[in-house]
Amino acid sequence: MSLLNFIQWNDLQHFETMPQPVVARIEKVNNSHELPLHTHPKGQLILALHGYVTCEVAGKMWMVPTHSAIWIPAHVSHSNRASDHAELCHVFIQASELRMPNKTCTLAISSLAKALICHFASLDQHYPSYGETSRMAQVLIDVVSGLPKQPMALPLSTHPTMAKLAQQLLAYPEDRKTLAQWASYLAMTERTLARLIKRETGMSFGHWRAQLHVIIAVQKLSSNMPVQRVSEYLGYSSVSAFITMFKNLLGESPKRYVKQQLE
Repeated sequence: MSLLNFIQWNDLQHFETMPQPVVARIEKVNNSHELPLHTHPKGQLILALHGYVTCEVAGKMWMVPTHSAIWIPAHVSHSNRASDHAELCHVFIQASELRMPNKTCTLAISSLAKALICHFASLDQHYPSYGETSRMAQVLIDVVSGLPKQPMALPLSTHPTMAKLAQQLLAYPEDRKTLAQWASYLAMTERTLARLIKRETGMSFGHWRAQLHVIIAVQKLSSNMPVQRVSEYLGYSSVSAFITMFKNLLGESPKRYVKQQLE
């Protein structure tokens, strides 16, 4: 794809306000950077072609690994952080389009959807309301709206204790402290911490940490890190324990999951 199709963030605001119902462009990120909270008048689909992007939306952290995408409805406040050397495709879809999900979600991108989106992004986006490009835009919406959703969201909390716990787990994902040990570290009882986590995230501590681990695992696997190294990175005592956790949350083994994403 020509470098002319690569865009910088400031250019996106021009494309998203164009009258066309669907507008797409490729962005090449050289160095990791964070875009603070912002909104768009159109719904936004961010497809990670290489690398990954992390979004924070409505108190949840969403991880978008390679071959996946996040859908953010119009006017929803969010922030983004792309990895070094990431290549992202931004697709803006008119807010009135009812075929798209009405809530933020991550989508598993099929090879057909990826090829269609990338081809559409290479076309002149100043297309008329009739003709081949306009018809392709409607096909793109049909395809994307039918893609399966992925559980790639981690509930976050602004509660000081929860924020401190999340910060530690994100910084040191290999830390295998038990709930009781974390409670001692945070100067509270195990029961109080368990109730706090459940109230703030809707999950048990074990489920919440496993959700974080599977998000990080998909990120690392998408970067071609071997399963054994991912297991070690997350502090699992054995590869089999890591695979069991992964299958429980995503329904597939790590190798099978990555293979399906590449098909």
